[in-house]
This record gives sequence, C-alpha cells and structure tokens, in this order.
Amino acid sequence: MMNLSKMSFKLNIQKYLMLCVLLLVIIAFSLLTPKFFTYVNLRNVMLQVSLIVITGSAVTLLMISGHFDLSVGSVIAFAGIMHAYISKHIAPTTVSIIIAICLGGLIGFLNGLMVTKLKITPIIATLGTMYAARGLAFIVARADGGANITSGLPLNFENFGRKMIGPVPFPIILMIVVVIIFYYIQTKTNLGRYAYSIGANENTSYLSGVKVERWIILLYLLVGLFAAFCGTILVSRLGSGVPTIGVGFEFDVIIAVVLGGTLISGGEGSVLGMVIGALIVGFVANGLNLLDVQSFYQTVIKGCILLGSIILERGLKKKLV
Repeated sequence: MMNLSKMSFKLNIQKYLMLCVLLLVIIAFSLLTPKFFTYVNLRNVMLQVSLIVITGSAVTLLMISGHFDLSVGSVIAFAGIMHAYISKHIAPTTVSIIIAICLGGLIGFLNGLMVTKLKITPIIATLGTMYAARGLAFIVARADGGANITSGLPLNFENFGRKMIGPVPFPIILMIVVVIIFYYIQTKTNLGRYAYSIGANENTSYLSGVKVERWIILLYLLVGLFAAFCGTILVSRLGSGVPTIGVGFEFDVIIAVVLGGTLISGGEGSVLGMVIGALIVGFVANGLNLLDVQSFYQTVIKGCILLGSIILERGLKKKLV
C-alpha cells in the first residue's frame, strides 16, 4: 500500500505537471491569437471558471470519498429557475437566493440518503435526480407562462451575478473565498480527514468508528448547496431564469477534478489541484472559441483531455506504488 509521504509526493508531481500543462496552454493560445492574453479575456475566463471551481470544491471532497454526483448541472438549472420564480412572485431577491440554495441542498441530501440508506449506486441515484431536477426546472418555467422567466423580475435581480469589486467581478471573489474554505476543510477538519479515510477504505473507516453514512450525506448536501449557489449566480448574470443552463456542466467539473489528481476510485485528491484542472478546462475552451473551433470538436478535445488525465494518473500510480 502507498504510504502517506509517497501519496503526497505523487499529488505534488501531478500538480506540477498540470501547472506545466496550464502554462503551455496559455503560451500556445497567446501565440495563436492576440485576443487571448488580454485583461478582458482573462477576466472573462476566470468568470466562467469561477462556477466550475465553486462547485468543484465540494465535488472534490465528494470524489475523494469515492462518490460522485452527476446532477450538479441540473441542480444549477433548477436552483436558478426557482430563484427567478420566487424573486418574481413570492419573496425579495435575497430571500429567494437563500431558498433556492436550500432547495439545492435538499436535492444533495436526497442523493446522500439514496446512496447510503437505500444503497443505490451513486451513478444511478444522481442520474435520477439529474433528470428530475432538469424536468422540474422546465415545469416551473412553464408555470410562469413561458420557456424562460425573463419579464417582471426585480430590478436588483442581476446585481448578485454582475456586481464588481473594483475591477474584479464579484463571482471571482466568491470563488477565491470558497477555495480557501474548502482547502481548510480538506486539510484541517474531520470532514476532510474522513473523506480521505472513507475513499481509501470505507469498511475500515466504519470499523474504526467513523460515522460513514453521516459524512457521505453531508458531502452530498454540500455539493447540492454549492451547485445551487452557482445556479443563483448564473441566472443573475444572464438576467433571466433559463431551464437549459448547466447542460454538460457536470462533465466540466469532473474533468477539472480528475485533472487535479483526484482518483475516480477515491482516497486521493486536492482542492488546489482541482483549481488547476478547472483553469486548464477554461483556457482550452476559451482559446478554441477564439480560434473559431466548432463546438463538437471542442467536445472531442475535452474527452481526450479527460482520458489523457486518467491514463497519466494510472501511469503515475503504477510507478509510485
């Protein structure tokens, strides 16, 4: 079995390697298009990446524990639609944000219950909530009278997603705060320690007295809360509730997490590594857009990046075991 020092060494090597990949991506696109390395473009990339990082921070801990969640994209859509609907018909914008985030947390809690109490495999449980949450988003939009919720929203509806702190968009500030919080959770709290322990060996953790089911449910709850949080940010930026947002978002998050060194099987990973992975995903997508590469080619490239990162991770693991 790999000891802790060797595991840490492997994760550091992977981070440094991903940092080199990130630098190569930035240099390559800077040479290919003059629009890439500008303040406005870099700010836009960070703004788009911010949602992946915020959700990915919670998903990283969940995947370290050996579990994953396919419903985050649909939770974003559902929470966003609920925020728009509630702020339009029921409560002030601030209250609607809180309610929408709580609804996302409820979906995460249900995912955790299905996985731990009903013993449904994570892929089936979260696939079910992925479809259910997306369907509910469309139903709420239709209940409002159209495909989207656009007219009649409060004047301050857009503030949350479009606010600036000096020259920096507010979501980027939120991203930095969330990363700091989850880095602290990962390295300094029982939740972080138990996530690694459960991912390494769930049965051993249980026999050691760890309340495995309780911690897994909490991890799913956090994923739901932060995915919903991103949903409220995104619809505020768009200025309307759109049930189609977040399609494929879960795969961007998974790619970022895996690129950052988190094992699909659990037991290894880091929040900071996920941030590097998210930046690679964001800069590659942005560079390809600037080069007018069509979306289906971008999908192929994302798939290749994910497969390449898994092959790299397994290669490193074999060398260091």
